[in-house]
Amino acid sequence: MFTTNKFFERTFHVMTFICQGSSFLNPRAYAIMHREHHAYSDTEKDPHSPHFFTDVIQMMWHTVQSFREHEKRLKEPEARFKGNYPEWRLLDYYGSTMVSRIIFGLLYVAFYVAFATQWWMYLLLPIHFMMGPIHGAIVNWCGHKYGYANFDNNDKSKNTTPFDFLMLGELFQNNHHKHPNSANFAKRWFEIDPVYPVMKVMHWARIIRLRKPSYN
Repeated sequence: MFTTNKFFERTFHVMTFICQGSSFLNPRAYAIMHREHHAYSDTEKDPHSPHFFTDVIQMMWHTVQSFREHEKRLKEPEARFKGNYPEWRLLDYYGSTMVSRIIFGLLYVAFYVAFATQWWMYLLLPIHFMMGPIHGAIVNWCGHKYGYANFDNNDKSKNTTPFDFLMLGELFQNNHHKHPNSANFAKRWFEIDPVYPVMKVMHWARIIRLRKPSYN
């Protein structure tokens, strides 16, 4: 969707590690798995199609296994899925360790101890511990089961809601599968992708350079 220079690539890499925290995802492994998802959408080769599992827990467990194969380089990906993703082996390694995830978890608890004013606020902690998997479960399950379709993509991708603020545009799965290299996931007048305006500002500020999407 966009390119950037090495300085901002490294900056975003570090910020991703800090902001994802206990849910940090190795960018290389994620990119390869995501490309597999697009290439084999809703087929048996899809690493996380909801149509081959009885519930979301089974789907996400299968997703974790597929991701770990690429994270630990136990599986050689197809040549077409390689390249054009950021790699920082030291950061990616330590960001993926259980020690790192536990440290971030303890930091989240410490934040709540310092700032929580009601006991029920601590019930939000599991969301912070597992925010990445929870986000992925919602997008992968709902985005291929519930909603409407603007395009016939030969899969079961759906746009779950036209106002996708909670998942930041990720639930426009039908649009995204039709135009995977378009930065704007919204395609109809009533659809709103809240991340696209942010990317446009970053483009104007020359932090990133949006690519022209190719339409088929």
